[in-house]
Amino acid sequence: MFKNILKLSVFLAGVSWLGAVHTLTWRQSAAEDFEKGTIDKLSLRSDGLLRLAPAVRQILDSPLPYFWCLAEDSKGNVYAGGGGPGAPAARIYRVGPDGNTQVAAELEGLEVRALAVDRQDQLYAATSPDGKVYRIAGGGKPELFYDPQAKYIWAMAFDAKGNLYVATGDQGLIHRVAADGRGAVFFRTEEAHARSLALDAAGNLIVGTEPGGLIFRITSAGEGFVLYQTPKREVTAVAVSRDGAVYAAGVGNRQPAPPPSPPPAQQPAPPPSLATGAQVTVQLQPAQPSAAAPPPATAQPPVAIAGGSEIYRIEPDGYAHRVWSHAQDIVYSLAFDAQGLPLAATGNKGVLYRIDSSVLYTTLVKVSPTQVTALCAGRQGRLYAATGNIGKVFQIGPGLEPQGSLESEVFDAGLFSAWGRLMFRGEAHGGGVRFETRSGNLDRPRGGWSPWAAVPLSAEGGRVPSPAARFLQYRLTLSASSSGTSPEVVGVWVAYLARNAAPEVETVEITPANYRFPPQSLTLTPSRTLTLQPLGRGRRTTPAPAASDSGAVTMQYEKGQIGARWAANDPNGDELVFKVEIRGVQETEWKLVRDKVKERRLSWDSTAYADGWYLLRITASDAPDNPAGQEQTGTLVSEPFLIDNSAPEIRNLTASRTGGKATVRWSARDAASLIQRAKYSVDGGEWLLVLPTTRLSDSAEHDYVLELPELAAGERTIAVRVTDDYDNQAVAKVVIR
Repeated sequence: MFKNILKLSVFLAGVSWLGAVHTLTWRQSAAEDFEKGTIDKLSLRSDGLLRLAPAVRQILDSPLPYFWCLAEDSKGNVYAGGGGPGAPAARIYRVGPDGNTQVAAELEGLEVRALAVDRQDQLYAATSPDGKVYRIAGGGKPELFYDPQAKYIWAMAFDAKGNLYVATGDQGLIHRVAADGRGAVFFRTEEAHARSLALDAAGNLIVGTEPGGLIFRITSAGEGFVLYQTPKREVTAVAVSRDGAVYAAGVGNRQPAPPPSPPPAQQPAPPPSLATGAQVTVQLQPAQPSAAAPPPATAQPPVAIAGGSEIYRIEPDGYAHRVWSHAQDIVYSLAFDAQGLPLAATGNKGVLYRIDSSVLYTTLVKVSPTQVTALCAGRQGRLYAATGNIGKVFQIGPGLEPQGSLESEVFDAGLFSAWGRLMFRGEAHGGGVRFETRSGNLDRPRGGWSPWAAVPLSAEGGRVPSPAARFLQYRLTLSASSSGTSPEVVGVWVAYLARNAAPEVETVEITPANYRFPPQSLTLTPSRTLTLQPLGRGRRTTPAPAASDSGAVTMQYEKGQIGARWAANDPNGDELVFKVEIRGVQETEWKLVRDKVKERRLSWDSTAYADGWYLLRITASDAPDNPAGQEQTGTLVSEPFLIDNSAPEIRNLTASRTGGKATVRWSARDAASLIQRAKYSVDGGEWLLVLPTTRLSDSAEHDYVLELPELAAGERTIAVRVTDDYDNQAVAKVVIR
């Protein structure tokens, strides 16, 4: 029913105030679009696919701050171990197949860090700090099974022969313990911590380390080989898939090793023996354990780690590559679902991820505690997850939630808008797909918004029933089919039309007199180019206000020209044209200077206007993007400005000579503006500056006295030139004999 992408060219019938004819679309199709909303009981794939999440049910709530490990026996009993500061004790809880819960054991130590179940359904628990391994006998009585003399025990696993392998810190040792409790060091990683542990189908150990971020494969004979050196500091989890591939989670940025010291003068060591039981090791600088797995002695809760997390897949042939990464979330545990897809438990947002491929992953579920610290793949497709920052245990699956919803982010259309058709792409698969919308003029939903209203859906989507407003929100609800299949939705579109708002002229500036703007270059061929947003940012879905100003511009001198420039914008992003009008400050009617101006500037010949004070009016119109009669305008009047094209008047120019000394006197007056400067020239020579008697050129009228102490004998012509603020000049002369 919903398989095809629907047409997005939607007409908004019945809207009486149609203005700009551009129908816009609010698009949501990327995962980051949906993540901005509130997701409840839905899974979100990294390509934007929404579907029902696996059913989540809490099966254990405890007073412990953290659970760190999970295990299940053949009878379906689920065990959870943990502890932490403030806990009653290091405890193990048992959840029976019937759902009944009880404390299975209390152990010495701060917390239980690892659990394992042997073939006889006997439970083994490791404590930290001062790590010891206990066997839980009948009736919940713990007995010391093995003491590795290690500070920490991070992980345990049984092989097919019943040997128990124990991964420890802070010397990075792997111990092998027989069924009778006798054990010894099996492998030395030469790292501070053997941080994670798993066994493959051939009985090889897969071990992750810290601080070098190494992934070892160790044979049953104790021969070690580094499968991969990750770029991360700590390998917190390893797991082996059905096809033999190894998955490993690395967290934190690894510190660069210090430069090596010069080797001492000694004989080179012999090559390592390749006899049975020999070990191949990698020498790295020791370091303290990272914050992803805080030492139990300090019992610090998990914290944000610089560098985030990465998950790697090491193929059966040894090729390693990254399949997932996250800049903030920290991976604590790995497991596989019933289909064999890897699952990653993370903090500090309580998210469980599924790795679908090397390019796709799904945010499967979120649980309320901040860390998902352990996973256990149980019987009949069940998955168990333990949490920290309140120790709880959840059963996830095997079925889906019957219903889930997405409440979108609040969309801001930018302007009061009418809503058109809501469209989506997806597939019902026999289930239910329901959309509701609400709208308002407040920036967040509260009192004053319209109530939720169902969108009547058909094969072409449905018209949004919410009233016109600035803000809109939708709610998507998915319901499972009778067979438990989930609908799928991968994109949502809402058409809308913003009311045509009047453009605004923000400011008008009169440019200096006697300068003009350079002519605009004409493009005879219309542009056929398109500018795309940066990759991954999608297309703009809201109107972009038209540019308000073209910025700096160079003007050219031309006597008599005057100009203006202005800033204007249109809320709808419409193209604007401008009308420029002028009138004298004492006049009542505006006279047209230029109409249909496309640029935000204009210069014109001012000599056609009498000297005096004027006003300029700029009217912006969005007519190019609106039907005739539906355009909107905005107007702004400039500050008064002066047009002055008349030269100053030179009066009473006289000259007298006494011996070799001459004195020239005159006065100057301008009817409209200030006298800017005066100059004189003798016999057509260089023009030289002369100051008024006040020494300041700050008035429309000044007197001048020019003393020429060494004027040559004979007839001399003295020319004077006076210039006003608008570059108007007057010239006069006097002859001295």
